[in-house]
Amino acid sequence: MSRRVMSLIMLKNNPNKRQADIASELCVGHSTLKRWYKKYREQGFDKFVERPKIGGSKSNIPAHVHLALEEKLRSATDPLLGYWQAVEWVRDEFGLEVKYHTLRQYLITNFRTKMKSPRKSHYQKDEQAIEAFKKTAGYTQAD
Repeated sequence: MSRRVMSLIMLKNNPNKRQADIASELCVGHSTLKRWYKKYREQGFDKFVERPKIGGSKSNIPAHVHLALEEKLRSATDPLLGYWQAVEWVRDEFGLEVKYHTLRQYLITNFRTKMKSPRKSHYQKDEQAIEAFKKTAGYTQAD
């Protein structure tokens, strides 16, 4: 049970109890308790127990750009190859200037992107040597 509701219960059960004593029992400041009671008197119980939403600024990316980014990321023929390319693509396609770190964080948060690619194999790699190693090391084709 929240301390706000507990403070009301304590006040209703013992109306003669000092607010300072209730505040010390609940481990809140006296001014905090007074602010809670004022909110309860002025706005009612529903507003009193309602928790305000903190943070969460609005996105700089419009909904139509979000949908286009989602489609572009899922594209098998012409995907984005990096975050810088994503910034350039948004600028070219929509005329929207978005900072690199903003778009990068947006893509990671909303699409769980990881713009990583595997390292290329060496051009002189000997395929027969790899097969011989797999056979002697105990690897099979199924592995």
